[in-house]
Amino acid sequence: MSGDPADGLPPAGVRDLLAKGWLTHDGMWFDEAARAFGVEAANHLNRAAIRAMVPFEVRRLCEVLGVDPADLRDAAAVARFVAAGVRLVTPQSVSAHLRVTAGDRSLHWEWEPGECFAYQGMRRYGRLDGYRCGVIYRIECWLEALGVRARGTPAVEGCLMHATGRCAGELALALPG
Repeated sequence: MSGDPADGLPPAGVRDLLAKGWLTHDGMWFDEAARAFGVEAANHLNRAAIRAMVPFEVRRLCEVLGVDPADLRDAAAVARFVAAGVRLVTPQSVSAHLRVTAGDRSLHWEWEPGECFAYQGMRRYGRLDGYRCGVIYRIECWLEALGVRARGTPAVEGCLMHATGRCAGELALALPG
């Protein structure tokens, strides 16, 4: 056998591997922060890191997707951007379980029952009772960075999957016009 074993790997497989690595790091980071500083501090730090990261992430997503934020003038365009962004930053085994659709002036999101990766991770670590959802918060921050402010209904604070058995909601969009 000659050459680098990584040569010739399909791009989708490499992207999936990298995305799974990010999710593992994210979950392990949260658990270690909660062990060291308590779950409230871990939630605060997680959300602060998300908010700080999002402007860079949104700019990069716009570049790779060829999207000008000024062109996101209707809910359908916003929903397409969010769905494509989620597909890019998460492995296919995760993004396949999230549905993002447009309403008239809203974005609807829904995870298949039990399939949210954060729910699964927090359940594994025994942290569901104290966890404040970072997944929908990240999407809300994306929309804010795009200049399309959103207000969630219901407002997502804890883990909806844990609290209600269902993780779904609407993000009201402040679209131009």
